[in-house]
Amino acid sequence: MKKNITTHIKPLRLDGLPAEMRRALREAREKRDWSQRELGSRLGLPQMHISGIESGKIVPRYDTLLELVRVLDRDLLMVPRALVPVVQSLVRDHMKDQSGEGEERSLYAGDGDRDEDTTQEPRDEV
Repeated sequence: MKKNITTHIKPLRLDGLPAEMRRALREAREKRDWSQRELGSRLGLPQMHISGIESGKIVPRYDTLLELVRVLDRDLLMVPRALVPVVQSLVRDHMKDQSGEGEERSLYAGDGDRDEDTTQEPRDEV
């Protein structure tokens, strides 16, 4: 007697893409000043389909999601779960620096306790 292997497999079907992913896709589209219709035409999809993806009413197939992400100059990555917080932190820092909120730091930031006048002529040390 054969065991039915599918009885141990839990079907997984998302109700929609995660809200954070939908928001990121919409923001990437808007950053390029593309309408849903323009993005759809680049992908060969109707505007209503793009709207459904962004609103969470439509879960795109993997190949559609991959193409959508790539058209928006993004990429999907597989990251070990233990490293997800680290990657999210790096992305937040990168986005903060891109928006001009990050402070510009010296390459040699360890010299912060020296108060030198930067208008002086450079000196040769021997």
